[in-house]
Amino acid sequence: MSFLKKCFIVVVSLVFVQCAKNNNYLIDKGNVGNINKQTTLEELKLIFENDSISLNNSESVKNKEIFIDNEEYYVFTKEGKKLLEIVPVENSDSIVKIKSIQIFDSNYITDKGISLKSTFKDINASYMVNKVETTLTSATLFIDELNATISIDKKELGLNSFSRDEISIDQIPDIAKIKYFTIWFN
Repeated sequence: MSFLKKCFIVVVSLVFVQCAKNNNYLIDKGNVGNINKQTTLEELKLIFENDSISLNNSESVKNKEIFIDNEEYYVFTKEGKKLLEIVPVENSDSIVKIKSIQIFDSNYITDKGISLKSTFKDINASYMVNKVETTLTSATLFIDELNATISIDKKELGLNSFSRDEISIDQIPDIAKIKYFTIWFN
């Protein structure tokens, strides 16, 4: 085999490996990494077999067969870094699916480059902000294209934290950072 063919095979292999690695952290409408709308809580044990899944009350679920409704599940790396918070759908059947995933790791990124490290300017340039809602402590941006909500702390806006004043998109500075990034599966 010629040197050129060997180089081509190596480059193509690296591209496939890199794409597979990136898909583990890709955020898209109805997907967070390898998790999608059809993923059950039971399947999470397989997806995160090298990580740790805990209930919000710190009870380990690694070897549990049954998941309890209305609980939040946290995914941590073996080193203890929090990756995700997963909320199941309130469901009475035995196959419980996922309602939402809050992202805590900046490796998770959209195909347009938005992650926890992004600013409002990045978000606004990449996606249409369909609605802004004001809470006591933050402005929540609704991104229909991702079925996501992105919260920005009022401190980033230069506003009093516990105010009920409505915030418009024009009041959000370009440099405002993301506080929470949640993908909804409904």
